Order: sequence, then structure tokens, then C-alpha cells
Amino acid sequence: MRRPHIRSLAVAVAVTTAATGLAGTAFAGPDAGAGQAAVAQSSSAASVASAARAAAFAHAAATGVSQGDELHATDVMIDPEGARHVRFTRTHQGMAVLGGDLVVHLTKQLSYAGVTRAADHTVEPATTDAKLSAAQAEQKAASVAKGDAGTAVLVVDARDGASALAYQVTVADSGTTEGGGSRTVVVDAVTGKVRSNTPDSDEFLSPELLKTLRERGEVADPATGVGTLSAGLTSASAATAASAYPKTANGTGKSLFVGVVPLKTTQTARTTFQLKDPTRYGTETRDARGGYTESFSRGVKITTKNDVFGNGATSSRNSAAADAQYGITKTLDFYKKTFARKGIANNSKPAKAMVHWGEKIANAFWDPTCGCMLYGDGDGDMFKKPLVALDVTGHELTHGVVDATAKLEPTRVDADGNQYGEPGALNESLADIFGSNVEFFANNAKDKPDYLIGEKMGLAQKFLRRLDHPSLDVLEGTIDYWAPETYDAEVHAGSGVSSHAYYLLAEGSGQKTIGGVQYDSPTYDGSIVKGIGRTKATAIFYRALTRYMVSTTDFHDARTATLKAAKDLYGLNSTEYLTVNKAWAAVNVTSANTPAAHR
Repeated sequence: MRRPHIRSLAVAVAVTTAATGLAGTAFAGPDAGAGQAAVAQSSSAASVASAARAAAFAHAAATGVSQGDELHATDVMIDPEGARHVRFTRTHQGMAVLGGDLVVHLTKQLSYAGVTRAADHTVEPATTDAKLSAAQAEQKAASVAKGDAGTAVLVVDARDGASALAYQVTVADSGTTEGGGSRTVVVDAVTGKVRSNTPDSDEFLSPELLKTLRERGEVADPATGVGTLSAGLTSASAATAASAYPKTANGTGKSLFVGVVPLKTTQTARTTFQLKDPTRYGTETRDARGGYTESFSRGVKITTKNDVFGNGATSSRNSAAADAQYGITKTLDFYKKTFARKGIANNSKPAKAMVHWGEKIANAFWDPTCGCMLYGDGDGDMFKKPLVALDVTGHELTHGVVDATAKLEPTRVDADGNQYGEPGALNESLADIFGSNVEFFANNAKDKPDYLIGEKMGLAQKFLRRLDHPSLDVLEGTIDYWAPETYDAEVHAGSGVSSHAYYLLAEGSGQKTIGGVQYDSPTYDGSIVKGIGRTKATAIFYRALTRYMVSTTDFHDARTATLKAAKDLYGLNSTEYLTVNKAWAAVNVTSANTPAAHR
């Protein structure tokens, strides 16, 4: 589950280009040796960003920018058909604007073609004179989050239709967050009201779900085991006898959930191998040793003498590490080979993970503070095994991708940490959609691909969520179709709307057996939808996420975003475009029932 994390504005520009078909991004952190090309690409990105910034102010009535605003480019996307898209964060009179993000769209000739904006109103607070001091804001933040407050920074809070002067405070070691993680607290600088108080980590299991499982007396103790190494894979290190270290080696993971798997590792000495992949930007898994650190550098490096990690059981601490490293590398490979995305943030930097995080933690997290995955071992009572299944990793790392692009945020968080609202639900849905795609990409015989999420957790209902018929999930009360009250639904319950639309787009309605799993997808109006295939459906949703979604995108906005993406990729009158429209109508999201703006 994703927790909103409101960061300082980034000013580095990542350049992305889209090739044909699924390929969506490249050049976002050039490889070593690509000097001249990188300089040329950076120059091109700067000129596109400059043109988009000028266009935004020239079309202020449409983009909503105003005097005192500055736009900071965080991503420049160049499509093969010629369109350009620049994602901006905003400051107002030097203060970061929360919910002020926008994407400016340009033609090949760099003329203005439109905008996708988070705030539908002009961002200008009634006053820029704070009544509260920074020290008072820090004291209030520390009190409500029960932790150590950092420095309060003045911001403009433009979320939920507001334009309020506020302080943003990061509170470390919060006593109200699982594992004592950090929280971001936003305090009104005039009234002293706490505008938001949210954990920074992204939990896979929500507080409400954990409560439901306890009330039901469920015990999740999934089967594990190593199986045999897949044919054609090397079980021993293939490192050469050369004496230069470190170097790439071919190791083996004996995991809990995906069997015996090959892992690229780093040989640091003749008989020392580290669980670090030099072929994937240095992606690494470490052991938190039961600690609650959000600093990856404090994790213990995982090494062996024989380049074999784990034994397929929890008796070896390295078994869970093998699952984590395998899942992370498969997720990286999925995004790179499918969309040419270089790393989670598309910046050619490593993905990182720590296993055995905390004591009796029945959860897994994407932690933006750490920039890494954190895996608990289970609580030993309700959850008997570490939460390191493949789709858990794919789901949580996709939150990292969303965090690096649209930054979809929930509209509110309750006192128990449960999130609500359509943008947050869309975030959860995208994590499920791409998480299931990671399974299809990996095609692991021990964890066969499907449109189910959490099927390896050992739950009584055999899965946590499913994309074809979301309401079969009784644990979270996931819904199949949109209704006006969906606007304030809990995010996992609400995620079913867009997940269902995606499944219908990919596979169609009705009964179907895929990979031995039976599916039966209904429609709101009884219509029949013929799917266009998972490959095209995934291309459309990824293009929509990266180019046409912002932090406040709801389900009707997502419909518009996917229609624009389908038009880009396949044409306005294409079967793909028409099927996108049918899929959303089949979950009761139409242009006719678009609600009044909430922002």
C-alpha cells in the first residue's frame, strides 16, 4: 500500500523517448561512454523544457500558472511520432506547491498542444505571512506524529482545491508508524490546523486488512521449497579464474517461493560472493538484521563462500534474500525490456532492498526515504513467512515508478493509516496491473503468471486481489464498478475499478482460462468486450501513466489518459482506441457520468 510522501522539488531533468509499440523510455541516465550523445540529448531536453515552460505561461488560462510561479522540469518525454511532453513541479514565490504538478504537451515543432494539470485552480494563497513560527509547526508535527521533527519548511498546499500557506515537516522515528518509520506532516501556517499527517513508507498490507485478518483468525503459512534449477541454468559460479576483483559472477538463489533461480552476483575475492548485481546498475539486497533503519548503508551486506544464497527454507536468512533479489531484478528487466525504462526512476540507478526488516513485521514496503524495498519476516502468528513473493515486489516497486512519474496521492488518510480516494486507488491498481505483468514477464514455473495478486500468501480465499472480477476479494471489499461514492473509497477497495477496466481491455469479458487459471469477468451494463491483448493494454496504461497522469488523476481522468495514449499508439479510429472506451464503460466510467471536479 502506498503512503504519500511529499518531497522537496526535484530540478534534475530525465529525458525519455518512446520508440514504437511498447517501448516507452530511454536516455534517462546515459550509460558510461555515451558522452557526446548524452550531451546532445541533454541539450535537446533543455530546449524542449524551455519551450514547454514558455508555452505554459503563454497559455496561463489553460495551464493555471500565475505570477510568482516557477516551473521545474522533472521529466522530458519525446515520442517517435514527434510529440513532446514535459512534467513540471511548481514553486510559488519560492515555496514548493503541493499538488501543483502539471504536464505540458507540445507538438514536434514545439508549439503548445495541451496540458494535464493536478490543480484546477490558480495557486495563490490569501496570505504569505505565517502566523505560526517554524518552531511551533515543528512542535505540533512532533506531537501528532509522536517522533522527532525535522526543519519546518514553508509550502503552498494546493491539494483538494486549496491554496493555503503551510509548513511541511518530516518526523522521524514516529510512534504512530509501523516499524517507527518517518511521517510527513503538513501544518497550516495561519490556523495551526494539521492539514495532513501521512507515513512515508508504502505498505503492501493496509491496517484495515490486517485488522480484518485478525478478526477472522486467519493464519497465512504458504508452502515453500527450492524445487530444481531450471534447465540450462548454471548452479555454480561461472566466474573466471582471473584475479581482478570485484567482477560479475553467476550465482544461485535457493528461494522460498520461486524455486532455484540464477542470480548475477559480485565476486569480491576468491571465495567471497556478494548479493549485488553489477549488470543491473549494482542492484543489491542486504540484511536489516531485525533493525528498523531506513538507511540502506546500515544494512548488512549478504555474502557467501560458494555463490549460493539460501536453502529454500526460512532456516537460512538468505532464502528470503534470494526471493527479494530475484523479484527486484525481474521487475527491473520487465520495465527495461518492455518500456526501455532504465531503473525504477528511469535514471540508471540501482534498486535496493533490505530483508529481515524489523521484528515481527507482517508487511513489505516501498520506502521513498530509503529508496528501497523493506521486507518483514511476518509476525509469526498470522503471517508465518516473509512477504517476499514475486508479485509483492512487482507491486511495491511499481509504486516507486508511480512516485517517479505521476505521484498519485490519496485524498485523505484516517487516524489508523488507511487511505481513501480515487487517485490513491488508481495508484494501487497500477501497482497490481504492472505487478501481475512482472509475473507474466518472469514466467517462473514455481510462481506461474496470472491476474491474481498475493496468491502465494497462503490466504483462505487463495488470493488477495484479482483483476478480472475484483469483488471476489471479500477481505478488502474490492469493487467492480465505479459509483459516485467511489470518490472516498478505501484505496484497495476502490482499485478494482481501473484494474477491472485493464483486464477487460487486455482479455475481454466472460469466461476464459489462461495458464490454467479460470477467469470470468462481468460488465456493468452486460456488454461484451473483446480484449486487445495484454501487450497492447499494458502499453496503453504505461503511456497514460507517464504522459497523461498527475497527482490528482481520478478514474474519469484515467479514462481520458488511456484514450489519449491509445490514440498516440494506435490511432483515433483504431480498434484499440474504441476498446479502451468500451472497457471503461463496462466498469461504469463514461464521459456522461463524469462528476464535478473535486480539486
